[in-house]
Amino acid sequence: MPNRTKGHTRPPAWAGREYLIQTGATVVSGLGNAGAPIATAFALLRMGGGAAAIGYVTGARLAATVLFLLIGGAVADRLPRHRVMVAANIGNALSQAALAGLVLTGSARLWQVVLLAAANGIGQAFYAPAAEGMIMESVDQEQAPRAFALFRTALNSAQIGGAALGGALVAAVGPGWVLALDATTLAAAGALRLFLRGPAPTGHVADGHAADAVAERGAGPGMLADLREGWREFTSRRWLWAVVVQYGVVNACLIAAESVLGPLVADQRLGGPRPWGLVNAAMGAGLVAGGLLMVRWQPRRLLLAGTAGVLLFALPAATLAAGAPLAVLGGAMFASGIGGTVYGVCWMIALQQEIPAASFSRVAAYDWCGSVALAPVGTMAAAPLAGGLGLNGALWACAGGMTLLSLLVLAVPEVRQLARVTADSSSTAPRPPVPAPAAGRPETVPGPAEAAA
Repeated sequence: MPNRTKGHTRPPAWAGREYLIQTGATVVSGLGNAGAPIATAFALLRMGGGAAAIGYVTGARLAATVLFLLIGGAVADRLPRHRVMVAANIGNALSQAALAGLVLTGSARLWQVVLLAAANGIGQAFYAPAAEGMIMESVDQEQAPRAFALFRTALNSAQIGGAALGGALVAAVGPGWVLALDATTLAAAGALRLFLRGPAPTGHVADGHAADAVAERGAGPGMLADLREGWREFTSRRWLWAVVVQYGVVNACLIAAESVLGPLVADQRLGGPRPWGLVNAAMGAGLVAGGLLMVRWQPRRLLLAGTAGVLLFALPAATLAAGAPLAVLGGAMFASGIGGTVYGVCWMIALQQEIPAASFSRVAAYDWCGSVALAPVGTMAAAPLAGGLGLNGALWACAGGMTLLSLLVLAVPEVRQLARVTADSSSTAPRPPVPAPAAGRPETVPGPAEAAA
């Protein structure tokens, strides 16, 4: 925790220059990013668009991210990751600045917004795999859980404040200025990251010295060979791909429940967007509370604890389906937020502990692909599901799907047994064994380990 000396709050002793710069840059960009979706939606509505237009823009960004993620992962394992992050920040700042200019001048057309959203998605595809491990590389392994928990707490706090500020500014000055603010914060984050040195990771590599792994980055016969190697790393660990498959389905159900069905319930039963915004703020508060929890709690069985967090994701959908009062729904959203942070921190620790640094970004790219690939399916299936089962039936189906998948993944022995490696255990005893794969897997939002551009 922070040290207090003579009335001043100082960072923890383990929080060095690289950690503070990366955390600060992420908080700055998070403030702008949180308000951008609100601004984009209202810009489209003021252009005369509706739900379909918003869907096209959201889908274009997500599809571009999925299509370029593997390339982004390969690039991040060949080039200095902090430089890749800077380039992605600047690229996204330019696309948001162009969109802001079109909206402010009243000349925006739907096809232009779709193209700029796709450009933004490409930037995220390069940023996310590079960013996935940077925060963990900047601290010792012993402090990694606490460091990532504090990082997540700072990021989630920034996003809560950014969403509130973005909504207020859209109402006060219009969406174009909020998009311009997002472009500014992205450029500022990129400028901050120019000061990163790209530290060599210490103690995070599963099967060798970190410095050796870093030296190997950039080597290799070509990008396709790099991707094949990343795929081998991904598929050779049953716990890894099992959790990614599980999370991909859970994420699709979650997006259907909270992005499509939830607003419908809010409009019909809860009183409109204001109470829906309040319960979403409760979820944000849960994310922050989860970060504070994970600063102190370091569960030994990483994926067992993480899966327990995912089980909490089903609470909001079940509460909506049951017609519970607003206060109960807020509590369910708060608990879901805690679960999200518990899962994200445990997942990141597992990845950093088990995946070689030289191929980390490629594995992270496969992780992200698997985690978000089904999200458009969930969005598109939500309305037909509600038509066939009714609104409550569709919500119960989403809650049941999330619960079932979270329980099924526990049938994989590696998921139940993968244990945290501590400084004592790594120096005095072999790593606790994880059963061998039968045949030789965020933050998020995104996937198991979330990363904000």
